[in-house]
Amino acid sequence: MIRLLLVFAAMLAVACGGARSARLDLATVNQAQFTAESEDVDPMLLKAQILLDRARFSPGLIDGRLSENFAKALGAFQQANGLRSDGKLTAETWSKLTATSADPVLVTYEVTRKDLRGPFTRRIPARMERMARLRRLAYRNALEKLAERFHVSEKLLRMLNPGVGFRKPGRTLIVPDVGRGDPPAGVAGIEVDKGARLVRVLDPSGKWLAVYPASIGSDEKPAPGGTAEVKRVVRNPTYHYDPDFAFKGVRSKRPFTIAAGPNNPVGTVWIDLSIESYGIHGSPDPGKIGTTFSHGCIRLTNWDVEDLGSMVQPGTKVEFKDEIARAVDELAP
Repeated sequence: MIRLLLVFAAMLAVACGGARSARLDLATVNQAQFTAESEDVDPMLLKAQILLDRARFSPGLIDGRLSENFAKALGAFQQANGLRSDGKLTAETWSKLTATSADPVLVTYEVTRKDLRGPFTRRIPARMERMARLRRLAYRNALEKLAERFHVSEKLLRMLNPGVGFRKPGRTLIVPDVGRGDPPAGVAGIEVDKGARLVRVLDPSGKWLAVYPASIGSDEKPAPGGTAEVKRVVRNPTYHYDPDFAFKGVRSKRPFTIAAGPNNPVGTVWIDLSIESYGIHGSPDPGKIGTTFSHGCIRLTNWDVEDLGSMVQPGTKVEFKDEIARAVDELAP
């Protein structure tokens, strides 16, 4: 009897796991409708995150879960569309959000030889001094490379493709369609909201063209105030450490340089500002954006800073806002 119960329990676990995976197939997510209920990883939330990402109200790392960054992105979308901006997904917000795009949110993608070719940097040390010994700070593997390309966590990419390997060309994957289209024209400036931990792109009338979650400064090295302007946009930058920075955990008394690559401390793009040693840059850890602090600069996901870098040019104004943001629990679902 006990043996039969154990067998039944095992079968039930497999069945439940299969049911959960099935809920993230193309049809289930693409056809998801508004519901007040949600699970650990929910098709409706996944669809909403992808639609927000497309509309340039970035939720940061797409993972299909309720999160602070999702609430902030939703609140920004609501405010831009004249809705109550509480960061909660309502039927009215869902209707407005799904009207932004009729294209499927999940599509198929065939893995190419280029995706798998690398070069990869399989082991990346935690300490910056040791990073400086590497020739490149590339992706660790093809899975990390593909996950970043489609703005998702590696865990979610595996969930969307159960049992599918990521090491052979020609494999067909299910991925988010995160194509944002051409960069908006008429960018008048950038607003760095230190309290809300958001970066906003504005047109001349003050309309929000894009909103990104950001890690902005820390008690150790706070972000600057006032106004600045963009000096230049550097793609695939190296990182230069100055001992005067005196970052916690860095013991070197000499300057050093860390090679370029998406796992470089400043990611894939450095937007140099007119305030010395400060910039807007990418990150090797997209899951921590908006929920952690930085060494004074403004840190975005690699895909968001690449998007922002395509919009700005030397002379673009950057304003730092010191307003205290609303409490997180006001935005959280």
